[in-house]
Amino acid sequence: MSEKSPQNWILVHPAYQQMQKLEVEDSEQIHAAFLVYMDLTEVRRWKEVSCVKSPELQLVLLEGKEKEDTPVQTVLPLPVHRSLTHNSIRQVMDRGFPMLLCAVAADSTLVYQRLTDGLVTPDPPVGPFQDVGRRKHRKRRQQN
Repeated sequence: MSEKSPQNWILVHPAYQQMQKLEVEDSEQIHAAFLVYMDLTEVRRWKEVSCVKSPELQLVLLEGKEKEDTPVQTVLPLPVHRSLTHNSIRQVMDRGFPMLLCAVAADSTLVYQRLTDGLVTPDPPVGPFQDVGRRKHRKRRQQN
């Protein structure tokens, strides 16, 4: 028989232990960072994902590449009920990498939001779209 395995595998995972060594006092943010790390590495198959400490913010940040030939991105994992200031976002963005904010809900739902420096024009929609019925609707409003 093998040795009895620990009840919580997260606590013995190498990435979680590495995050703990960063000495970030917020254990909830470390847990959120680990969930995002697992999503990036196991589900989304990001490459070269590592964890780094933001000494100014006392947070664990993740850095990695979506694909082998893409630039490094910074991911800020944050429990959903936590707030951020503009200054804290600026400190992460000043690291020089594109940034993703990942809100982590209590049920482990992850929502990613890309943050940019300034306004970005959205890409035009792709596909054959038609304006069906809007003109009729406008005319009806004008008649009433």
